[in-house]
Amino acid sequence: MDHPAARPAHEGLDELIATVALLRAPGGCPWDADQTHESLVQYLVEESWELIDAIESGDRAEMIEELGDVLYQVLFHADIAAHTAGEAFDIDDVARHMTAKMVSRHPHVFGDREASTADDVVAFWEDLKAEEKPHRTSVLDGVPRGMPALALAQKMLGKAAKVGVGIGAFRAEAADAARDAPAVVSPPTEDELGRILFEIAASARAQGLDAERALRGAIRGFEAEVRAAEAEPAAEPADAAGPASD
Repeated sequence: MDHPAARPAHEGLDELIATVALLRAPGGCPWDADQTHESLVQYLVEESWELIDAIESGDRAEMIEELGDVLYQVLFHADIAAHTAGEAFDIDDVARHMTAKMVSRHPHVFGDREASTADDVVAFWEDLKAEEKPHRTSVLDGVPRGMPALALAQKMLGKAAKVGVGIGAFRAEAADAARDAPAVVSPPTEDELGRILFEIAASARAQGLDAERALRGAIRGFEAEVRAAEAEPAAEPADAAGPASD
């Protein structure tokens, strides 16, 4: 067996890239050759959730397999693009773009900016992202709406907090409609929170309600509140408006 130092640095990765190309080339696998970016979306979602399961279970052998499945999806999309007229990018373009992005997002490592804690890094990441994507007019722009509702709610709340919008105003607006609803509880642990969420889902199912759809409806209402709050300073005189938050 060759000594590890004598092998190519990423021999396994290069072999997998070549395998994807072979499967999609003429004479390869008809199914692979027929796939498109759109047809692969369902598999990317499934593989991502399977990877999450492996991470949460702590099974490292399973994690290796599921990371490979996700990696395969990335390579698959890159190979499709490399052989599709008008797209003209490949896995090296994807990697180079990501490297440039990470260098740009880490000026405390690759530049002259200083950050001694993780909080310091998070504090200026938003500014960097705003410079990269000036077309975004709201902190909620760019949040993927396809996320599961609970994850989406947490993401929206985190983004809204950056512009000083919390759940208070939204909760007050819904107070009349929910006057007879139980008081909101604050579970002290994730185990207790999980139990309560599960009971809510069970109750919704028993009543014929769709918990996912219900939460998405609430999220849309909260999003409207956030966007309305963001629009308010724009109506003030220019000299009264503060600096942009994103």
